[in-house]
Amino acid sequence: MNKKKFRPSHSEANTAPSRRGGTSFKIGVLASTKGTDLQAIIDELQDGKMPGIELAVILSNKKNAFALQRARQHGFKAIFVDPKGKSREEYDERLADILQKHGVNLVVLIGYMRILSADFVRKFPRRIINVHPALMPKFSGPGYFGANVHEEVIRVGEKESGCTIHFVDDGVDTGAILLQKKVKINTNETPESLKEKVQGLEKKWYPEVIRRFASGKIL
Repeated sequence: MNKKKFRPSHSEANTAPSRRGGTSFKIGVLASTKGTDLQAIIDELQDGKMPGIELAVILSNKKNAFALQRARQHGFKAIFVDPKGKSREEYDERLADILQKHGVNLVVLIGYMRILSADFVRKFPRRIINVHPALMPKFSGPGYFGANVHEEVIRVGEKESGCTIHFVDDGVDTGAILLQKKVKINTNETPESLKEKVQGLEKKWYPEVIRRFASGKIL
């Protein structure tokens, strides 16, 4: 099913959480893997390129996720939340509690390998985003993650690929598209070289979309 890009109305464009008295716009990150895009966000924060934005907390379902180490190395709060013995709903409730206690305005998924429950999504309406390493709706949905996305893109002979930043709902890559950026695929392209090119787009545009949320512009 084709997905339409999200185009907010004037009233929708002003639904970003208010920041009274100059308080910061707080983001919380959910991560399961290395956190390459997290590093890009951290770099821009530390370079002063994301004024008014605070990285409040990073949560992971993987104790040894390098994303947690990245965050701690730069002085950000990083928490392993153990999913053992919890249902999806129970686990997500725990995540939501932590995010809410930290005053998070926007939930940012970075290599997060769990499907969020409907209850979690309802607690953060249109305040959860993800970046997918392909041009949705192509090469998205169950089974399309990590290196296998780039492998499949090349296998079928696509001429271009890219990244998609989208809202998250309780499906898999089914949320409305916020932004897409493209790269050309060379005749000698490999999954590794394509991944590097796509990640270059992600590192540039994920922080930019966060800035647009913080300013109330959305897109």
